[in-house]
This record gives sequence, structure tokens and C-alpha cells, in this order.
Amino acid sequence: MARRPAGCWAALGALLCGCALALRGGMLYPRESPSRERKELDGLWSFRADVSAARRRGFQERWYQRPLRESGPTLDMPVPSSFNDVGQDGQLRNFVGWVWYEREVILPERWTQDLRTRVVLRIGSAHYYAIVWVNGVHVAEHEGGHLPFEADISKLVQTGPLTSCRVTIAINNTLTPHTLPPGTILYKSDTSKYPKGYFVQDINFDFFNYAGLHRPVLLYTTPTAYIDDITVTTDVDQDTGLVSYQIVTQGSEHFELQVRLLDAEGNVVAQGTGGGGQLQVPNAHLWWPYLMHENPAYLYSLEVRMTAQTVMGPTADFYTLPVGIRTVTVTESQFLINRKPFYFHGVNKHEDSDIRGKGFDWALLMKDFNLLRWLGANSFRTSHYPYAEEVMQLCDRYGIVVIDECPGVGIVLVESYGNESLQHHLQVMEELVRRDKNHPAVVMWSVANEPSSYLQPAGYYFKTVIAHTKALDPSRPVTFVTNSNYAADLGVPYVDVICVNSYYSWYHDYGHLEVIELQLQTQFESWHRAYRKPIIQSEYGAETIAGLHEYHSKPRSPRSPL
Repeated sequence: MARRPAGCWAALGALLCGCALALRGGMLYPRESPSRERKELDGLWSFRADVSAARRRGFQERWYQRPLRESGPTLDMPVPSSFNDVGQDGQLRNFVGWVWYEREVILPERWTQDLRTRVVLRIGSAHYYAIVWVNGVHVAEHEGGHLPFEADISKLVQTGPLTSCRVTIAINNTLTPHTLPPGTILYKSDTSKYPKGYFVQDINFDFFNYAGLHRPVLLYTTPTAYIDDITVTTDVDQDTGLVSYQIVTQGSEHFELQVRLLDAEGNVVAQGTGGGGQLQVPNAHLWWPYLMHENPAYLYSLEVRMTAQTVMGPTADFYTLPVGIRTVTVTESQFLINRKPFYFHGVNKHEDSDIRGKGFDWALLMKDFNLLRWLGANSFRTSHYPYAEEVMQLCDRYGIVVIDECPGVGIVLVESYGNESLQHHLQVMEELVRRDKNHPAVVMWSVANEPSSYLQPAGYYFKTVIAHTKALDPSRPVTFVTNSNYAADLGVPYVDVICVNSYYSWYHDYGHLEVIELQLQTQFESWHRAYRKPIIQSEYGAETIAGLHEYHSKPRSPRSPL
């Protein structure tokens, strides 16, 4: 199951530092503005799974060089969605290997003719490894699902009288001991039981490995001199809100930046100039979690205007970023938001749903948020991977606090603690922080779920990952979720908050509910006595009836079983 990217991992710089590390390139969410446009590519794409024995036929025949239909039959595949459950083909449900997507895109004339316009292709999530071509030209590769990546395709679509372009994306869902999440391919060699070359994907996590283009694919534009990245951190001094900002630009060395902060009514409450500074907001409205304040989730708008001189003349770029003013601090026994104790009364979620798999769906998302508020929940963990950017935006808007977790689930093999795995894990954390750093709802990073953190290499591994994450973002605490014994866990010494999964009276003492209270008390006292850090019971529960998820009662058919 070859899945190796074209190049090897570049050597990363220093892992430990005392201030925020500078990330390479921005990943601002594509928003329309007076200077920016976007074109959604959601809908039906041409699709084909490469069912050849080695899964390499698409590369051998160069399917990316011409329309996919010319090399064989294709299926219509909705994007965003997982490919697994859309059709009736059992082979596709559990397919492992390369699948191919293609879409012909009609381009606005101005995009192809105005050389002052930059055209960018953005993929919200391709699980797991993706290679992208535009008009048969390789433009991007990306390892890891759940996080966005993009490519500047201006030169490819501004080369002549083009009115369209062809986007081809090859995706491989194979997991190895060095991917996040990890997995292994098991080859079955007994020909009396299995066909020649038979293999299965083995995983160490308890959810289905859905694959495909899970989130929106789109084109967006900026001027050739543009705002590349914005980083915002906030603090509070008595009644004054402090909004510190850093802005990165590209495309011109001759530019000016103007910054305005607007309240929810559109009034300018502070303004500044230049690529960095601090705005002071008297009598600031703070961003409070849901049910913690009568006016939760208050958002300001940071408007950034860039004017620049380029070889083609003057240009301007505009970007607006929602900003919530709040603080996060941790003591040895409490998690504080705006210096008040916060109790995580929430859930663990998944993005899975029937038919669409992990495909982004607005109706499903709003149903989840309505359920959260109906439950009285104020928080959730993105178990066990980063959720869609639109989810984070709704959390900001509704005051739902987020523990933002990377796809580090199932790290149980010794091989998954080697240097190759570590380098990839550091890269994933960089991408996650870069994407979600400005969301006030995100109050803590989680670097893993239930790793075998008692193994000898785990101490150095998690020390390095956590230190790197804190260097990327010193403003938030960092954790991972453990199910190891407090006396054996080698990674917990480096976290800021201890998150523990435990299923008393399920995996052991099955059904004996009377022992839960004692065992839970013993667990908490042991952890806190050893580390003097706040503790979150991050998972607990018991078995449920598979598929029984209805809130409203439904009439039962006379033929349905009791």
C-alpha cells in the first residue's frame, strides 16, 4: 500500500523556545470582502476508486492529465462527504487505497484576465493523504485529514483565454504507524482463507475511518499584495480589554496597515496602524461561556485594511476577523475564564453521520448545537480530531468552550513514538494552532487521546510535542487525555490540566454501580496528590443500544420487533 509523499519531511527548527514560534504562512478562513471573492466547488464530482492490486494504476496511466471519464467509468460523488456510504458497493465501504476526484470549474472572466488578482484553491479536509493537480499540473500535496491546505493557482488560470479549469484530487486513506491517527496494514498470506494480495486496515481507535473530501473545496481571490495572517491575543486590565495583534502581509514591501475594532453594533471602539500593536477597549464586553453570563459570547470585529504599491499599481486588501476578549488561566485546582472558575459541563462529539460519513453538513451541525444548549452543556472536546472551521465559528458565536484535539488517537505502538511520527505530530500541531489560534472558544489544546503513555519513549515524545505546542501558542494550556494509571503515566508531568478517561463498572466490575463513587474518588485524589493540577473527567459512560439516537418518539410499525 504505497502512500509515500514525493518529498521527505523537512527538518524542523528548534522545538523549545520561550516565546511564540512564527508559523510559515497564514491560513485565514476565506471570507468575502470588498477585495476578496470566493467560489464554492461543493456538489457532484467525478469519482473513481483505483481497485488495481497495487492501487497504482491511476499514477501509471496518469489519470490527472486528462478528464477522468476518458480513462474509464466514473461515479457521481457529493462533496463534501465521505465516499464510503454513498453508494451500494460493499467494496467501496471498506476500500483502502487511492481514490480520485475531479471537477471542471467555470472561472469568472476577471479572475483569468486581471493579473492583479491572486486565485487560490483551498481544500478544507482530505482524508488522509492528498495530491492535487490543476489542468494536469501538480500544485499541492498534504498529509493528514481534518485540516485545510491550499495552493496559489494564479499562473495556471491566467495563462491565456481560459474560461474553466480542471481540478483533480487523489486521496489515500491508508494509515501507518507514523500517521495521525496511526494504523497498520495486515496482509493475509494464507491462500486457503484469503485471495492473493488480500489485506485489511487495522486501527486502534473505536470509530470508522471515513475518507474523502470531507469539507468544502473552494476557490477564493485576494489582491497580489494581501493580508496573509492575523494573530490576536487578549487580556483584561480591570475594566479595559486589551487586544494585541500581529499582521503578516505578502506581495509588497511598500504598504500601510490600518486596524479598527468594532463592537457588535458597528461602533469603532479602538483603532491602530502598522503590523503589530495593542488596542485598548474601555468598559470592554468580555467573551463569556454559555450559561456563565447573561450576555455570553460577545464578539467584536477586527477590521484590517492594507494599501500597497505593486508593479501593477496601487491595490488594497480588506479582512475582518471576529474577536472575543477573554482570559484563560490555570491554578493547581481550577480552570479560570476571565478569572472566574469554569466547570467543564460538556460532551465529547464526533462528526460522523449516516450516509454523509464525516462530510460537513449545516443542518446536522445546527442540530448538534441545539442539542448542546438543550442539554445545558457549555463545552465539548473535538474527540478525536479537529472539527470543521465552521464548528469553531459557531462555538465562538454561542459561547461553547472547546478543548481542541488533534488526530492523535490510537498511539499505542512503540513504532508510533519514533522520530518520523514525532516530526509529523509537530507539523499537525502547527497546522491546528495556525487554523484555530484566534477562536476565543478554544481554551485548551489536546495533543492526544488515550496514548500508551506508560511506554518508555512516551515521556520524551509528549514532553516535546507539548513544549512545541506551548511555544506556538503561549496563551493557552495544553493537555492530552489519558487512560493510564497515575503512577505509570510518563506524559502527564508535562500537561497543564489532567484529563482522564475512566469507565467504572463497565470494563471491570461490570454492572456494580455501587463501587463507582469510591473508585472515582480514589482516582481523583491519587492524580491530584501526585501532580497538583486541575482534573477533568474527560470520558465516562456505559454501553448503549447501537443506532438508538432518537429524541422525538416515532410510531412503531406493527411488523417491527419488540
